[in-house]
Amino acid sequence: MDDAQAESTGLVEWMALTVDCPEPNLMADFYAALLGGRVTRRIATEANVTAGDRLINFRLAPDYRPPTWPSSEVPLHSHFEYVVADPQAAVETLVRLGGSLAPHQDSDNPHLVVMLDPAGHPFCLIRSSVAQRH
Repeated sequence: MDDAQAESTGLVEWMALTVDCPEPNLMADFYAALLGGRVTRRIATEANVTAGDRLINFRLAPDYRPPTWPSSEVPLHSHFEYVVADPQAAVETLVRLGGSLAPHQDSDNPHLVVMLDPAGHPFCLIRSSVAQRH
């Protein structure tokens, strides 16, 4: 069995990632633009984005509190990492879409930018020329 076959014979098949947030439609618009996807469902309590063969569900969580990373007061449960040719250009676009720079940046890595989505979830932009994908 080759590597491609080994990867496709997992116990489960990816269905979706569900992200809790205070404004599902704002999040869907942000991630559709970020990933070049499209919003495939919009209701007051949920919005979905399809990007390639991946589905992300954004679900209303009225009592949502964003992670306080790097502080552990509200833990960081997970985060996205994205590869991009020009992180700074991406930052400018994503700020216009409702994202923001995270207060904490890795001063030892000029090729990585930590951002927050509109709900405060951290994610990383990594310059494609230095990204190592596994």
